[in-house]
Amino acid sequence: MNPGKIGRQSSYLGWGFAACLGLVLLTGCAGGPRGIDGGTHADLVTPSDESDIRRRARIRMELAASYFQLGRTEVALDEVKQSLATDPNYAEAHQLRGLIYMQLGDAELAEDGFRRALALAPRDANVLHNYGWLLCQQKRYAQADRLFNEALEQPRYQARAKTWMAKGLCLQSAGQVKASEEALFKAYEMDAGNPVVAYNLANVLYVQGDVTRAQFYIRRLNNSEQANAESLWLGIKVERALGDRLAMEQLAGPLGRRFPESREWLAYQRGAFNE
Repeated sequence: MNPGKIGRQSSYLGWGFAACLGLVLLTGCAGGPRGIDGGTHADLVTPSDESDIRRRARIRMELAASYFQLGRTEVALDEVKQSLATDPNYAEAHQLRGLIYMQLGDAELAEDGFRRALALAPRDANVLHNYGWLLCQQKRYAQADRLFNEALEQPRYQARAKTWMAKGLCLQSAGQVKASEEALFKAYEMDAGNPVVAYNLANVLYVQGDVTRAQFYIRRLNNSEQANAESLWLGIKVERALGDRLAMEQLAGPLGRRFPESREWLAYQRGAFNE
């Protein structure tokens, strides 16, 4: 099977959906202490556990991760290939290879990287999360949800909020709106300051017609410095549904001033509230 290129997820992807800031977790960024097998359940790695081969592979992999975070994907890919040439059984390097190809839009090679990583470290919550997100982008929703659930079951996993968020977004794309709300609410309970979670929770409530609750979450977001064109536009639509024209105008002001070229401002000017 050749899944082809990875498509853009339809749900909101603002505020840094990138390494360690959003759904895709770079190796070691937020998964808790690493295990000897690359997972989050085995004994913790100490210096005496690391062989010289693994140390050299790790240095290459960390260099690749740094290049990846800087957006230098081709250089990152070259470094991760050298890491794997040094140690073909290095799960974290296989995962990073998957992330790089995911960024490059090559779903087939991205999946190959995650499969290899998971074969070496079947309990690694970061790999489970990232592989799940790749499958979600390919609309393989049931498989994605199963991997998210496995990630959430790992006892030392510290990035549960991000996985609950990914699970919620994936369920929303699958049309399971109520289940999406429940997952996003769990993410919000764990990470109320995350604007992506707040936006998507408000949005799924708005889609269901629960505009009073949607108003609570989107107002909190739009009253913060993290508001952007999409959150202001959702706020306008929520206030319109509640019949509060003054609140709509109060949101339209900063939308037009701060984001005059945005599609949201253009839609507001056209009165295209249902696009």
